[in-house]
Amino acid sequence: MSYAKTAVSAVALFAAAATSAAARDNVQVAGSSTVLPYAAIVAEAFGENFEFPTPVVESGGSGAGRKKLCEGVGENTIDIANSSSKIKQSDIDLCASNGVTEIMEVRIGYDGIVFASEINGPSYAFTPADWHSALAAEVAKDGALAANGNATWADVNAELPSEEILAFIPGTKHGTREVFDEKVIVAGCEANGTFDAHMAANGGDKKAAEKACMQLRTDGKSIDIDGDYTETLARVDANKNGIGVFGLSFYQNNTDKLQVATMGGVSPSVETISTGEYPVSRPLYFYVKNAHLDVIPGMQEYVEFFVSDEIAGPDGPLAAYGLVSDPELAKTQEMVANRVPMGPLN
Repeated sequence: MSYAKTAVSAVALFAAAATSAAARDNVQVAGSSTVLPYAAIVAEAFGENFEFPTPVVESGGSGAGRKKLCEGVGENTIDIANSSSKIKQSDIDLCASNGVTEIMEVRIGYDGIVFASEINGPSYAFTPADWHSALAAEVAKDGALAANGNATWADVNAELPSEEILAFIPGTKHGTREVFDEKVIVAGCEANGTFDAHMAANGGDKKAAEKACMQLRTDGKSIDIDGDYTETLARVDANKNGIGVFGLSFYQNNTDKLQVATMGGVSPSVETISTGEYPVSRPLYFYVKNAHLDVIPGMQEYVEFFVSDEIAGPDGPLAAYGLVSDPELAKTQEMVANRVPMGPLN
C-alpha cells in the first residue's frame, strides 16, 4: 500500500472514531487518587462557569487511569488520565497499539509525600534509610543479606520511638507508590548499605538490585492500601501506632487528626516542596488524548481552565487545597493552548 493510501486510511479511521466520540457530551477523567480532589474542584468550578456539562472525574489509581486512556479513541474511552507519576514507555506503547498516537502531558503543580501518624501519639523524625530498614524484606547485616527482624522503630534507629512498626503504604496501582519506592525505599536501601549487598548478590546488575531493594516484608508490618487516602486515614485511626503515607494536601486538610514526621530533617510544607528542600516531592500530571479535543464538547476549555492562573496559580483554589503551584505554569498554558503533544521519553 502506498504512503498516500495509508494516510487516507488513517484519516478515515480517525474521523470515524471522532464521530463516535461526539455521541458523548461530557469530559470523562479517571486516574490518580492524589490528583482526584484537585480535578474535582476544577470540574465543579468548570460546570458553574461554562455552558458545558460538568466533567465526570473518577479515581482508580494512576496506572489504571493511564491504561484506560490507552484503550483507544472513541466515546467508550476516557479523555484524560490523572497521574501522580510520569507516564511510562509501556503506557505509550499500549496507546500506540490502540491508535492513541498524540498525548499531551500537562503538569499541574507539585505535591509531597508525607508520613503521618495519630495526632496524640509520639513524633517521628525519619530518614529514607529508616523506612527501608523497617519495611524491606531483607536488610544488610555485617555486609550480608538477612531477613528483616526489626519489630519496633527503635530497633531500626535508637533515636526513634519504641513503637511497633506498622506502615500503611499506597498499593502498587497508585502513582504515589512509584514515588515512594524510588525516593524512599530505594534511596534508603542505598543509604543503609543494603543496595551494595544486593548488587553483590545480583552480579552487579543495578536494575536487579533496585528491584530487590523494593521487595517489602510480608509479615504484617507493611500493609498496602489499594483505596484512597481516606482508607489510609481510617487504618491509622483504628491502629494508633500506625503510620500512613499521604499526599501533603490530604494531610493539610486533616491536621486535626494527624501529625506529620520530618524526612531528612525537613518538615513537609508548600515552601519546602516548592524549593526542593523536602526530599520526597513529585510533580502531578494529567494526560490528554488529543484526538478528542475537537470532538468532546468543552474538553479544550476544561484543560485550559485547569491550568489557568485563577485555578492553578498560587492564589487559586488548588493552592488553597494544598497544591504547590508550578513556577513554570505559563509554559504549560502556552503548550496547552497550542495542543503540543509530548515527545519521546528521556
